[in-house]
Amino acid sequence: MSAFFIGPYAIPHPVILAPMAGVTDRPFRQLCRELGAAYAVSEMLSCDLSLLKTAKTQYRMNHDGEPGPIAVQIAGSDPGAMVKAAKHNIDNGAQIIDINMGCPQKKVARKNCGSALLAEPQLVAEICQRVVDAVDVPVTLKTRLGIDEAHKNIIEIAQIAESSGIQALFIHGRTKAQKYQGESTFDLIAEAKATINIPVIANGDIETPEQAKQVLSLTQCDGIMVGRAAQGNPWIFQQIKHFLATGQHLPSPKHKEVIKVMYEHINNLHGFYGPEIGLRIARKHIKWFLKNPALNLDMDNTTRSLMKINSAEEQLKFIDQNLLRRAA
Repeated sequence: MSAFFIGPYAIPHPVILAPMAGVTDRPFRQLCRELGAAYAVSEMLSCDLSLLKTAKTQYRMNHDGEPGPIAVQIAGSDPGAMVKAAKHNIDNGAQIIDINMGCPQKKVARKNCGSALLAEPQLVAEICQRVVDAVDVPVTLKTRLGIDEAHKNIIEIAQIAESSGIQALFIHGRTKAQKYQGESTFDLIAEAKATINIPVIANGDIETPEQAKQVLSLTQCDGIMVGRAAQGNPWIFQQIKHFLATGQHLPSPKHKEVIKVMYEHINNLHGFYGPEIGLRIARKHIKWFLKNPALNLDMDNTTRSLMKINSAEEQLKFIDQNLLRRAA
């Protein structure tokens, strides 16, 4: 297990948090970094600068107090707009720009953004080259295997990325057509890694320390990204890191630790978004945390009770009185 570099920035170990829209906001990124993630990328931002004043964009651009390097992901299909977006985010603190060519969602793909761009390698090359040439920070690329089973062109995309000056490549082991269905495959990621000389990070369905080790061994990648498996289980980063270093498993968090970390995270969400929005966003995190196998109470009833609460103060009070104090 060794460090790798994205430009001048050392990534100390290979276990990274994957960007997920609606999940990896600043509070969640900070939590995962505290619990072992070596690196984290912001939620995807549109290159449409007319959206800058929207609340969603303002939240996604907030990196106050976040450990560096600050990596901001941008999405779009117009090279000029992508350049402007990259420069704007650098002016607002971004130290690394990540280009999204991996999102498979319809609302993104129908604008010819995200993974839809894989159908147009020339446009991929133009976007990468224009952004790299326009900024003085490292630029990375997040992508997929291809459009569909018949059009897996990740080797070509990887070579385009390297020749354009992209400094790290993050590859999800599915196609655009698969979205998040089926299983990720890693053989083409291994081929891509063998073809280029920049860092390559594998992503997709990595849920356990054993899977992380297997993917790193198979692909010879520089790192792995963990996404959905971190929802409600941010301890997964230190668990994988420890297993890769020692071959041994860290003990799972106990009931008290799970509830304590959940409480603190919900409190941080309230502080970040304000009580009204924070209350609503916290609900999905509560559901994820309360599925943790370390919890030894009737979590189904507890979850239902928490979902009915319409006050941020009462949300925390319920967790404190019914979960945290009982775990003491």
